[in-house]
Amino acid sequence: MSEDLLVAQNIDVSFAQRSGLFGVVPASKVLQGVTVRVGRGETVGIVGESGSGKTTLGRALLRLIDVTAGRISFEGRDITRLSETEMRPLRRRMQLIFQDPMASLNPRHTIRRIVTEPMLFHRVAINQTDAERSARAIFERFNLPLACLARYPHELSGGQRQRVCIARVALLAPDFVLADEIVSGLDVSTQAQVLNLLKALSRDLGLSMAFISHDLSVVRAICDRVYVLQAGRIVEDGLCEDVFAAPKSDYTRALLDAIPLPRIDAGWLDRSSVAQVSA
Repeated sequence: MSEDLLVAQNIDVSFAQRSGLFGVVPASKVLQGVTVRVGRGETVGIVGESGSGKTTLGRALLRLIDVTAGRISFEGRDITRLSETEMRPLRRRMQLIFQDPMASLNPRHTIRRIVTEPMLFHRVAINQTDAERSARAIFERFNLPLACLARYPHELSGGQRQRVCIARVALLAPDFVLADEIVSGLDVSTQAQVLNLLKALSRDLGLSMAFISHDLSVVRAICDRVYVLQAGRIVEDGLCEDVFAAPKSDYTRALLDAIPLPRIDAGWLDRSSVAQVSA
């Protein structure tokens, strides 16, 4: 077992409801007693049906929403109640890749500005020239044409936009990345390109990742361990190979039965991907 980087212990998340016609509506509890651990260099899957609380859990791990009970720690430090000012130094180290790149890339900015401004803001680059040098290097590594730097998000393909989002995060050299349904809607070949990039970054940078997905085949291919969420509670967790081979929870078995899983061998990503990622 690797050293824990990020730990959520017995967390609850509730969302307050507005007063209704007949009085105050009780708060809606989305997560209940959830415990999740992410080790250094580990990729952890979070799966469950729509409405199970996957995205809420991801945002709680990043302290983008507050928990109503429990504790979240990063490198052993309790960050549960830190103010946004206190969290700011950690923001570079805890990054999020969104499901829809068009929603996270400013349509009025060029790709150059989108990927260089965060480096300057977090002082990863000393000036614009340094930032652009880093951007060009990672674009070449990600098989993105350098001409993309002068373009706007709508001028790129879906796969290119998602790779830009990953590049923007990678340029900040974070310790933890939350990837929220980032390959949904992409074709199989483009999915393989994106997943290969994530695997290479995890290996080369020692990244820890939480990978939220409804696609169990993808989770089985990329994750070390998996947590299964049902109605805001963890109903099963363990090594991916164990959970997929012999699920203990009826809910997990129902998920597996509902989505036929092809047999995936170790070379699937490499053969499906047309992007070449250097070691």
